[in-house]
This record gives sequence, C-alpha cells and structure tokens, in this order.
Amino acid sequence: MVKKLLCRSIACLGFLFAAAPGLLMAAAPPASYEVAETVHLGGKGGFDYVTLDRRNNRLYIPRSTHTQVLDTTTGKVVADIEGQKGNHGVALNRQAGRGFISDGPGFVVIFDTKTNAVLGQVKVDRGADGIINDNGTGKVYVACGASSSLVPVPVDVDPTNGKADPSIDLGGKAEYLAADGQGKVYVNLEDKDQVAVVDAKAGKVVDKWSISPGGTPVGLSIDARGHHLFVGCRKPQKLIVINTEDGKVVADLPIGAGCDATAFDNGNILASCGGGDGTLNVARETSPGKFEIIQSLKTRFRAKTMAVDRSTHTIYLPTAEYGEKSGGGRPRPKPDSFMVVVVKPVQK
Repeated sequence: MVKKLLCRSIACLGFLFAAAPGLLMAAAPPASYEVAETVHLGGKGGFDYVTLDRRNNRLYIPRSTHTQVLDTTTGKVVADIEGQKGNHGVALNRQAGRGFISDGPGFVVIFDTKTNAVLGQVKVDRGADGIINDNGTGKVYVACGASSSLVPVPVDVDPTNGKADPSIDLGGKAEYLAADGQGKVYVNLEDKDQVAVVDAKAGKVVDKWSISPGGTPVGLSIDARGHHLFVGCRKPQKLIVINTEDGKVVADLPIGAGCDATAFDNGNILASCGGGDGTLNVARETSPGKFEIIQSLKTRFRAKTMAVDRSTHTIYLPTAEYGEKSGGGRPRPKPDSFMVVVVKPVQK
C-alpha cells in the first residue's frame, strides 16, 4: 500500500513538472544582468528616486518641479504631473488609488493614479526626501532630512484640509527608509551611521543600530521574510546586511562609489552606484549566513537610484549625459539628455 502511494505521489509530481516546466525555474533569481536598452526622455529638471507601478507598467520619475510618468511598454511619457518645487520620490497606494510625491520644502503632493490629476497637498516637515507606502499601517512615511524626522501620512487623508500625523523625532538626518509590513519602519540616519528603528504604532524610535564598518548610509531596502536589511553606504563604499531580529551586522561587502539605492529581488540584493563609470552591484546569500558580490555591471555615470520589476526582474535606472566638472564641483548634466537605463537578466 505504501509503495503504491509513493508511486502515485512521484507520478503526480512528474505530471506537475511536465505541465509546468518553468515552475522550478521561476523561483530562481537571475544569475546575471545586462544593459538591454536606454530610453532617452530629455526634458528639464534633475532626478532622484523612481517608483514602478508594475501592474500598470508605469514608472514615476520626479524631475525637480514636475513628475514624469513613463509607459515602460512603449518608452513614452504618458503624463507629467506639475506643481512641485523640489521633489524627491513617489509612493503609491493601490487601495486608495493615490500617489504621494515628497516635495523638499515640506509637502506631500497627492495625485489620482488613474487620471494623474493633482488632488492637493499635505504639509510635512522641511526636507521631505525618501517616501514609501506601507500597507501594514495604511500610511505613507516621509523621511525629512533637514528636520531629522519621520512623518506618517494616512493614505486616505483629506488632500485639501487634512493633516499628517505627528512627526517622529529621529535624532539624525533621515535619508531613505523601509517597512516590514508588521509595524516597524527603518530609517537611515546619514550623519549618525545608524539605522533608526521606529515602532509605527507607538510613533517613536525604539532602537538605533550601528552600521559599522559601513558609513554614510543612503540606500535601504528589506527582505522582510528573511529578516534582513540592506544598507548602501558611501563612506566607506559598502553594502551592509543587518539582521532585523537582533540588529547585528551579518555581512559587509564592497560596492561602487555613490550608492543611492538598494533593492531586494527574489534572492538578489542590488545596489545602484552612480560614481565612477556607474555600476550595479549584485549580491546574494550563497550559503546560510554568507553573502557575496556575484556581479558588478557597468551602467552609466550618476545612475544611482533604481526601480525593480519583480515579475520580470527588469531594473530601471535614471541618469543623464554629463559634461566636465566645473570649478571642482559636480559635473553638470547636458541639456535635454535625461534617460533611463534598462537592465534585464541575461537570456540563456
């Protein structure tokens, strides 16, 4: 009887794999990436964090005073949301049908994701920078660097007369952030070489974790299931892996200069670095507790932030063409040269 059941089980597994030969392969992370194309968009303004709406194939690109909406299937700009003064990032909430743009002077601009019409704005703290949506709390969170604070904004806030929730004092320059979906928000403190741990329900910082031997933390992402944070550092240039269960650093890996974002995609840890020639560093946990850099892909200078399509594993990196340095400062982008570098897994 046992032998018959075993044979039937093996037969059933064989049928499943025959019917869906990509079942096992779909779970495997991409082994390597390549630059597939470059989409030239032009237009005025700088750029910072980009955000992807995977279901609708829309890439939201803050351009200082306006936010472009790119159709990733056609490479065409389908909308341009005006009215910002110094934007940095976009958070999307599907349930509310709203988008939220962090605007540096101290506002969050709210728009309708179907029509791209601006609904209004809510006052937050000065230096509104990184912004994320957290479905676990029904709020977006804004890292306000100039105010050393984190500001929660309910996704259903009245866009004309509503207010943000009370600010949470972080005690350091907030840069980017990540949420675990279970009530914790993690924020890079760029000037303290720490990650602040915020209890969203209590509305306060409950811990601060050192990122040593890393420094100047900028990029941040999370693998909530695996209990890991991925911190992109600039001085020194390292990718720091932190265990969220105890706050301990479990790995530090060398990466390129000018990191501004990290991301986690199906086992791969990505760090976009805009310094030098520009590199996309790819790391992976190669054995339990051991992390290694498995690829450093040349992209373009200043391709420092990114958005990832977790169904196709496509990566979008904004940048522009740059001239020579003037007066020892940062090179200036050439007029009308803005572009998005598209990186895809290498096809076998």
